[in-house]
Amino acid sequence: VVLSWLALALALPLPSVALENGLARTPPMGWMSWERFRCNVDCQTDPRNCISEQLFFEMADRLAEDGWRELGYEYINIDDCWSAKQRDAAGQLVPDPKRFPSGIKALADYVHARGLKLGIYGDLGIFTCGGYPGTMLEDVKQDAQTFAAWGVDMLKLDGCYSSAEEQAKGYPEMARALNATGRPIVYSCSWPAYQGGLPPQVNYTILAEICNLWRNYDDIQDSWDSVLSIVDWFFANQDVLQPAAGPGHWNDPDMLIIGNFGLSYEQSRSQMALWTVMAAPLLMSTDLRSISPSAKEILQNRLMIQINQDPLGIQGRRIVKEKSNIEVFLRPLSQAASALVFFSRRTDMPFRYTTSLAKLHFPEDAVYEVQDVFIGKIIGALKTADNFTVVINPSGVVMWYLRPMALPVQPRYVRQQAPGKGFRPALL
Repeated sequence: VVLSWLALALALPLPSVALENGLARTPPMGWMSWERFRCNVDCQTDPRNCISEQLFFEMADRLAEDGWRELGYEYINIDDCWSAKQRDAAGQLVPDPKRFPSGIKALADYVHARGLKLGIYGDLGIFTCGGYPGTMLEDVKQDAQTFAAWGVDMLKLDGCYSSAEEQAKGYPEMARALNATGRPIVYSCSWPAYQGGLPPQVNYTILAEICNLWRNYDDIQDSWDSVLSIVDWFFANQDVLQPAAGPGHWNDPDMLIIGNFGLSYEQSRSQMALWTVMAAPLLMSTDLRSISPSAKEILQNRLMIQINQDPLGIQGRRIVKEKSNIEVFLRPLSQAASALVFFSRRTDMPFRYTTSLAKLHFPEDAVYEVQDVFIGKIIGALKTADNFTVVINPSGVVMWYLRPMALPVQPRYVRQQAPGKGFRPALL
């Protein structure tokens, strides 16, 4: 009976089929220029921090030499403001000749030689958000071919200066054009962010067949308020967003700002934990040449990355929201493991939060080995019925990785994408 139940559970249709390019089976990881370096094109007075090939050469060196690449951070992504102000005589996009004198192909070759991949930015409109040449509908095929010829591995396609109609035509057209180049190019769409991020304007089933990842909501800024606004929106709308994610098609809450100026140590840990539970792409936007040891330690946490990159690719959910301003998030992982995040929105003092795995909908009569994700230490064995207390710092998190040591004899098999309050760890 249990086996037929399991077969039935696994046969239930998942909400969507991924874009058929076989890419981004786990959330993409890497580095992106925008949040930290924006549209700084003043290479005369600020050569170290302007958008130029030098910046990307140096960041590629850091990813390759400082332990990032081995952990999975493989993309070096150019954002806006890289191109010349006009297309060339043949109508092609060209990089700014002063800031990218070697050209994008040479930059891609440099990045590839270091075992990394190159991402680039385009915009489906008259202009990019920064006022550079956009990709109009008639340019889609040519631009896709240009990016492929340069050796680009990821395209982020923004949506400034375009209409809803143009977006509805252009985003699917670019997916087809990229696939037609024959080069594997991960496709990041900003389409839903321009349509409010929610149905009926956004059809996530269709989106998952077109894009590998997509921006749903506002740009992140270098502040805790910005991080909280993104967390609030994503989890308030988790019933819509959570089933849309999976291998090959991810919700993107935007870049990691850990290592910049706006987050405290506790808040940096919180962003990392919450993005991991969301199965979010881990795209850092910070200066890797001068990053602090504490920020680097957070971003290079091996267990955190293992959880983020879990092959099942199930996005986690908020399962508890207490009046005490404590929230609990759960992400089911492969081999019946789970990640739990206990998050404090409090601003006063460390809070002692007591609960049990039973209250968090874990199977009865199970026993789990609990590991603290940040410290790496195994805390011990925990039965579902046992009460436990975690101490959570203000605007901080406690994050646990739970591996089953003993499961009930007849586990209750649940759908991987279980919606609503019944969301519980998948027993597979």
